[in-house]
Amino acid sequence: MSLSIILPVLNEAQGIAETLGALRGLGAQVIVADGGSRDGTIGAALPLAGLVVPAPRGRAVQMNAGAREASGDLLLFLHADTKLPAGAVELIAAALQSHQWGRFDVAIEGRSPFLRLISAMMNVRSRLTGIATGDQAMFMTRKAFEAIGGFPEIPLMEDIAASKALKRIGPPACLRARVRTSGRRWDKNGVLRTVLLMWRLRLEYFFGADPDGLALRYGYRPREEDA
Repeated sequence: MSLSIILPVLNEAQGIAETLGALRGLGAQVIVADGGSRDGTIGAALPLAGLVVPAPRGRAVQMNAGAREASGDLLLFLHADTKLPAGAVELIAAALQSHQWGRFDVAIEGRSPFLRLISAMMNVRSRLTGIATGDQAMFMTRKAFEAIGGFPEIPLMEDIAASKALKRIGPPACLRARVRTSGRRWDKNGVLRTVLLMWRLRLEYFFGADPDGLALRYGYRPREEDA
């Protein structure tokens, strides 16, 4: 079975070449779904990606747009600042022989020594709840993706919403191999502040808060404000 890797990106010119370079030689189709970058991301991605797909801004919308163009039977959704572990393609293929979807453990890399503890807590919580985050590099069969209608096209919490839908199909494969993701948001805003914000937003989402309002508080800005 073939694998397609979909990367939703927005203004990632500084690191996209390194990310895509690490995916070369994996034998997978690589699709960059760009949400309107203005910094040269597309130019940097074109020589290295199998396909660059323009899409309206929004991670869920971009991932769905990339998945529509994917040729693989298996789909991996990878953030632009996340790196796969060795043997990731084989691990995914093996996991999806017995599961319909899954995710990796994650290691957040940054300045704070507390990020190691936060990563461990995220992995344990995910294993106990069956809920994956986008930083954990979610993967699934095309059949599962189509069964849930793709990622809910909301500006925030699309990974949680998709996980809940996927859990109705079956439990996730929780791989202990770790993807490494950038802690740039944690470094910029502070670890404690970021933890408290994310916990508060998740709790409010659980109790039915509007994802649009939560996204604004998280730092998302509508396209017209992105000057």
